[in-house]
Amino acid sequence: MKQETKPRYQEAMPQIDAEEFRKVVMSRRSVRRFDDTPLPDAVLDDCLDMALLAPNSSNLQPWEFHVVRTPELKRKLAAACLNQNAAKTAQALVVMVARTDTWPAHCELMLENWPDADIPPIVRNYYSRVARLHYRQGPLNLLGWTKRAIAAVAGLRRPVPRGPFSHADMKVWAAKTVALAAENFMLALRAHGFDSCPMEGFDETRVRRLLKLPSDGFVVMVVGCGKRARDGVYHARIRFARDRFVKEH
Repeated sequence: MKQETKPRYQEAMPQIDAEEFRKVVMSRRSVRRFDDTPLPDAVLDDCLDMALLAPNSSNLQPWEFHVVRTPELKRKLAAACLNQNAAKTAQALVVMVARTDTWPAHCELMLENWPDADIPPIVRNYYSRVARLHYRQGPLNLLGWTKRAIAAVAGLRRPVPRGPFSHADMKVWAAKTVALAAENFMLALRAHGFDSCPMEGFDETRVRRLLKLPSDGFVVMVVGCGKRARDGVYHARIRFARDRFVKEH
């Protein structure tokens, strides 16, 4: 007798208007000056919720979003962002922080929050064993170096994962995820009729001190948020030739 298998999970696919999405993407600009239009809490919260839906490795979500709206802290944070107009005039500043040490707790949360009562063995094994070996680097990176050597030998005969093998690799891993979330956040702001400016120009030591960030947390970018001023975009968009970047194989 053939054993019945559980149907795979499926979601309904909504109809999407590609042209409306194109308008969101095309009209997103790095706005350098914002006007005094208030940014509603509901809009900001919705955009943060959209950021939290960004894809991320193993669903371990190594991000934190620090929302700064109080005037005094915002003024200090703007100074730490080198007093850029995009920071000084923003209605809110959102500091996109990557975490490299939250993944063990998030492995536990994945098992605790699995939507079915019966967790598939492959899932339980991954979060209880595989991920814990894959992302752990060990004291003085000794485990990472060991994994690197094993991968180098095993990779001679078959494809194998090539990292992360160091604490520096873990920072890259976390930063990639946070960048994906930041883009979700900025496009969501544009869809609501507001704008953003992602800033890499800041004094990270001062930002860390202001926000009391944990030792494993590092700032990927600071995003200024608000309604663009009439002179908020400084020049027309410049993009180089498409064939410089798009390679067909």
